[in-house]
Amino acid sequence: MNEVEEMNAPLVSVDDVETARERIADVVHRTPLDTSRTFAELSGADSVGLKLENVQRTGSFKIRGAYNRMAQLTPEEREAGVIASSAGNHAQGVALAGQLLDIETTIVVPEVTPAAKIEATRGYGAEVVVEGEIYERSYEYAVERAGETGETFVHPFDDEAIIAGQGTVGLELLEQYPDLDTVLVAIGGGGLISGIGTVLKAHDPDIRVIGVQPDGAAHAKPSLEGDEIHELEDVDTVAEGIADTRLLGTTFTVASEVVDDAVSVSDTEIATAVTLLAERAKTVAESAGAASLAAALADDLELEGERVGVVISGGNVNLTEHAELTRTGLYDLERYVDARLAITGWPTAVGDVVDTVESQRAELDVLERARRTAGDHPNRTPVTVGLEGSGPEHLRGVLEALDELEAVSVVEHSLE
Repeated sequence: MNEVEEMNAPLVSVDDVETARERIADVVHRTPLDTSRTFAELSGADSVGLKLENVQRTGSFKIRGAYNRMAQLTPEEREAGVIASSAGNHAQGVALAGQLLDIETTIVVPEVTPAAKIEATRGYGAEVVVEGEIYERSYEYAVERAGETGETFVHPFDDEAIIAGQGTVGLELLEQYPDLDTVLVAIGGGGLISGIGTVLKAHDPDIRVIGVQPDGAAHAKPSLEGDEIHELEDVDTVAEGIADTRLLGTTFTVASEVVDDAVSVSDTEIATAVTLLAERAKTVAESAGAASLAAALADDLELEGERVGVVISGGNVNLTEHAELTRTGLYDLERYVDARLAITGWPTAVGDVVDTVESQRAELDVLERARRTAGDHPNRTPVTVGLEGSGPEHLRGVLEALDELEAVSVVEHSLE
């Protein structure tokens, strides 16, 4: 390569990604590609293929980049150990890579990191240090400590080796789901989309590579459109796995070349995507992992007649959080209603409520005596119920049936 060619060479090439695939082949899973007629119909696409990185080792794509980076450390660097900062998934990727390569690892996480991710990281043998209210503070602490201890800092995204490792998702996607028109990928710091975009654009420059961010952490679009890194002062999103405030130098440079556009989705749209993935695809995704599907199901993108790849990037979510997300999704789909009832003859009349809901083929999720308020009739017992049905008309029918019972009045409900 002459001097001019070297100056024009990309930071990360397809050859780098191919080499990374060879390096990590015995470590990572070749994750499945699940085509979904349901999501094709909901999005207007000709077909939708879900690349299920939520079933990757450690529950996300992060092991790909972490192992590729750490496998290239010198013996001296391995001896000194590794430190990383992460909101969750990168932590587990680095911890597992350290375990497999016999490298001591320390992970610095922000206070908002779910307990399940912290325990999983410790389970891979890493030391976990909780430092900082948000990721940026954890990052600063880890970099400062690396300078003091001599540990190697393994960046979660702004590193050519990390990007190349993540790009192996793109190689698999092309093999499993050829003739792609559009690919949707969540953006936090930009490592995953930079790697995937590098592969896809080298294969076919006409493939659209679209990044997806939550409304409360949408820094990528102004960065790409303004041709300079746009940094947010803070973030506010349920999708903590992609709650970064900015791209950095390496990912900004690569993404500027391979990403066509970036869109944002609301936290409610993300929760609905989590719900539909569980129900229709029988797969558990964390909020960050479902953001790409949320964009496919929204109205902002023109996907009619296209073959669309959707990267489901992670599935590390605790059961309580997943239940809350799916409940929010059911509200958004108008398939869940909260209602306040006034009942005569408590608790005998409760049986009539249960029988009526069952006869209407709905699910009674909650039934509990409510705290009395000033507006409640003194000779009636206030009761709250939570009902799940097939849609708003079904639920309205259930409420009407309850209201027709002699001992029950529907005082208010959330469908109004």
